[in-house]
Amino acid sequence: MGTTHHLSQAAYDRLKAEHDDLTTRGRVEIARKIEAARELGDLSENGDYHAAKEEQGKMEGRIRQLGAMLENAEIVEATDTGEVVAHGSVVGIRYEGDDDVERYLVGSIEERHDDLDVISPSSPLGEALIGATPGSTVSFTAPTGADLRVTVVTVD
Repeated sequence: MGTTHHLSQAAYDRLKAEHDDLTTRGRVEIARKIEAARELGDLSENGDYHAAKEEQGKMEGRIRQLGAMLENAEIVEATDTGEVVAHGSVVGIRYEGDDDVERYLVGSIEERHDDLDVISPSSPLGEALIGATPGSTVSFTAPTGADLRVTVVTVD
């Protein structure tokens, strides 16, 4: 079994719809493009054919990615308490020594919305934030090896 992907019901439904569309309409459309390009003749110098095959490869990669994500999805409900950082929370944090408050969504990159950057709950910062409450300060080791501290300002 692969990595568990924590998704809201809305994100799951959106990804499922994209997967269904790509495996039906998308595959039929790309097959038509490839067939039309084949009819143009010599495949070795046929730019339309090569472009369609490349598009097909990218689409099949996305289908596999979505399939794996949906297969290992766990539906999580965002907390509305505003008291504890959890999957789906929007958190305002302030890095030690900085006055700016930065807002992030704690969840899957597929949950991105409202132009918020996303913090994975399994990242060092995400793991440190899960369960934290406004006013608490958490420490984590950044991928660069630096030890950092952030204060939770808000949880939405």
